[in-house]
Amino acid sequence: MSAEVELAKMTVSRYLEDGKLPGIPKNLPPELKKKAAVFVCIKKEGRLRGCVGTYEPQYSSVAEEIMQNALRSAISDPRFASLTVDEFSDLTFSVDVLGSVELVQDLSELDSKKYGVLVRVGERRGLLLPDLEGVDTVSEQISIAKQKGGIAPEEICEIYRFLVKRYSEK
Repeated sequence: MSAEVELAKMTVSRYLEDGKLPGIPKNLPPELKKKAAVFVCIKKEGRLRGCVGTYEPQYSSVAEEIMQNALRSAISDPRFASLTVDEFSDLTFSVDVLGSVELVQDLSELDSKKYGVLVRVGERRGLLLPDLEGVDTVSEQISIAKQKGGIAPEEICEIYRFLVKRYSEK
């Protein structure tokens, strides 16, 4: 299991056990000391149970991004009730470390399996990670991202793409 996934799991486990966010571990691998945006997704029996992240780094390291977003995925995703300690053994975690976003000039520059998308109109933004089950085309990816950002289907928006490095238990 990757250090990224181990850190996400440890964070949620410790929080569910004692209600406290653990400290950042010492002797982090170099990739966890860098600064990058991160999404942490939690599934239970293959179904999404929480997924929270940012498209720009909010903290000083990938490790801190993972810990904060793992906790938010576990207890603050508004789509789901907070996780319980009894559920923990049934959970699987994935961590996506995002690359930098780049403006897309043409839809031909997108690939729903390779790139995540960020759509933006003014302050409204929607993001969808790449290579998600049930999202097979760029148009589906953009449509879902618009919906998440409160952007009407017919609205013209800026479209950005980004690569991710995905770490998962399976």
